Amino acid sequence: MFVQRSVFALARRAPLGAVAKRSFSTSFVRYETKSKWDPQPGESAGKMVSFEEAKTPADLLAPGAKAGTVPTDLEQSTGLERLELLGKMQGIDIFDQKPLDASRLGTIQDPIVVQSAGEEHYVGCTGYPADSHTVIWLTVSKDRPIERCSECGNTIKMEYVGPKEDPHAHGFPFHDIFVSVLKETLRETMP
Repeated sequence: MFVQRSVFALARRAPLGAVAKRSFSTSFVRYETKSKWDPQPGESAGKMVSFEEAKTPADLLAPGAKAGTVPTDLEQSTGLERLELLGKMQGIDIFDQKPLDASRLGTIQDPIVVQSAGEEHYVGCTGYPADSHTVIWLTVSKDRPIERCSECGNTIKMEYVGPKEDPHAHGFPFHDIFVSVLKETLRETMP
């Protein structure tokens, strides 16, 4: 009996052999597609260029900071932020963020002109003289370039300075304000 127990105990502790043997193999796949903007080994992703030299998106990549240092805004900003920063260093406000002319009341014959690179622009009118009423937001667009404040009569005109054609446009119609849609609906239903 003692012998039987020891045989079973040894059998339980003995490691079992693998049912199926597999070999270990590795494979390396190398991605070789290069972009014209990819840096060469050892060179930084971007380079320092001035505002006048920035012509392509690759010129707006930042060089990054040297190892072990904290990067400055100039060393790490990219894209439009970098273009704005380079412009500010040259004294150019590329997004035209100065306030509108509030020294006069815009009229239909002599409106206050707002330049816009987009097809639609929102303008806040605070009245004439300045701050005479709460802000009323006016929407000027490429299709409706002149808008008038309902409170003080100030007239704003949008001057479109963007691209002539937008390749991403889908040709959606301009959505009229609800009142004009309602008037057309009432005309159709009234005898």
